[in-house]
Amino acid sequence: MQKTHVAITAVGGYVPDYILTNQMLETMVDTTDEWIVTRTGIKERRILKGEGLGSSDMGAEAVKDLLRKKKIAPNEIDCVICATVTPDMVFPATANIIADKVGINNAFSFDIGAACSGFLFALTTGASLIESGRYKKVIVVGVDKMSSILDYSDRTTCIIFGDGAGAVLLEQNDEGNGILDSLLKADGSGRKHLHMKAGGSVKPSTIETVLAKEHFLYQEGQAVFKFAVKGMADISYELMQRNHLTADDVAWLVSNHANLRIIDATANRMGLPTEKVMINIEKYGNTTAGTIPLCLWEWEKKLKKGDNIILAAFGGGITWGATLVKWAYDTN
Repeated sequence: MQKTHVAITAVGGYVPDYILTNQMLETMVDTTDEWIVTRTGIKERRILKGEGLGSSDMGAEAVKDLLRKKKIAPNEIDCVICATVTPDMVFPATANIIADKVGINNAFSFDIGAACSGFLFALTTGASLIESGRYKKVIVVGVDKMSSILDYSDRTTCIIFGDGAGAVLLEQNDEGNGILDSLLKADGSGRKHLHMKAGGSVKPSTIETVLAKEHFLYQEGQAVFKFAVKGMADISYELMQRNHLTADDVAWLVSNHANLRIIDATANRMGLPTEKVMINIEKYGNTTAGTIPLCLWEWEKKLKKGDNIILAAFGGGITWGATLVKWAYDTN
């Protein structure tokens, strides 16, 4: 039986207008532009400003961008999957809200929470729905409003993250292009290194948890860095080996942007030069689930049909993974 291939057939993106620079952060916390750039590679990040605006608003803009470029109607979509750890609210799913704001009224929708790996997990899930033969058009959104869970008095975390959204359309491909292979992993024992302490069912919100600043992202930087360098680099290399690819066969590496040193370590393990790595960390910081689709959105015009692209990620959970995509279209 011939394998059904599922390809990315359109990409959309959105970043907020407001720019938070390193120089601005120097006035907020004890840090310097040089310190941030040296350790992370980040120069600025985008922040979503405005009363009542959340992840769904950015996600909806990315989806609208995708639909406009592809020239398809919202009611043609069968499913919307949203990868996020900053949902508009605990429930309903942010995917439900995005679908409503875009006018997608003939689909089911749900969220996936795997932090920086969320987009990869959602991409593989979306592809599986189409491979089943029951669905034809699935949109996968990666979005996070990280500014909503950052403590802007904590210099170790507030310098890293930004807000943004990307979206891709998945459809069947008859030319052998698309999502060819995925290696996805999770290890819940690593949760202690990267999490939010309160706000869930174990520790519901109280005045005490708010005063203790337990509704912000908590990260043990050194432990996460060690996990990320090894996990993302090893799994990306393993994916290459499993698919008999050399560095010459790979056109692009797209990894989540925890920091520049982790990206470099992954590229080095794969034997890839810097010019084959999509990097926009200096402009957007780490947008968590939004990073990978935002890179595809920015680089779309440079991508060629048949390009082998490896997507790699590492995030809270601990979660990590790599996905091999053979790009399915040229952009005119």
